[in-house]
Amino acid sequence: MQQQNLGAKKSGTSPGRIIGWGGLGCLLLLPAVAMQFTDEVNWDETDFIVAGLIFSIVGGLVELAVRLSSNWFYRIGAFFAIFSGFVVVWSNLAIGMIGNENNPINLLFIAVLLIALGGAILGRFRNTALARAMLLAGLTQAAIGIGFGVLGADMRGGIFTLILSSLWFFSATLFHASRET
Repeated sequence: MQQQNLGAKKSGTSPGRIIGWGGLGCLLLLPAVAMQFTDEVNWDETDFIVAGLIFSIVGGLVELAVRLSSNWFYRIGAFFAIFSGFVVVWSNLAIGMIGNENNPINLLFIAVLLIALGGAILGRFRNTALARAMLLAGLTQAAIGIGFGVLGADMRGGIFTLILSSLWFFSATLFHASRET
């Protein structure tokens, strides 16, 4: 029997929201502070805008997950799915997962994100659909890592991609577990 609390939660300012949004704001300030002490960090306005947009999407998705279910397996599964998507986007923008950031193979990771997001939306954020979507996202990412990384020209990128795919699998497991509580 599949049960899930899809009712609206109280809105307002909770300590968790303050910590979450404040933490994202602090993360956005870190490069600005680092640029005062080293030449290794060199962000321009576009970098801050892109990072702010990515952090806003991450925060909004976490807020959505908390509002969709009070089940902790569901929430933690959502956190791992959001974190996985964040790492895919961030690492591809920064250095690229397979090869460097200019390698066209990295565009394949858009499919991973579309599978996860599309499966979530088409499945109306229900735990069973989310479990399947995250499993498929993980399998797709693992296939890219094996095919173009491990068996291709970038062993390091392939291994990183495989390790990251385990986060999608963990998310799928947690969404599956949320059906049973």
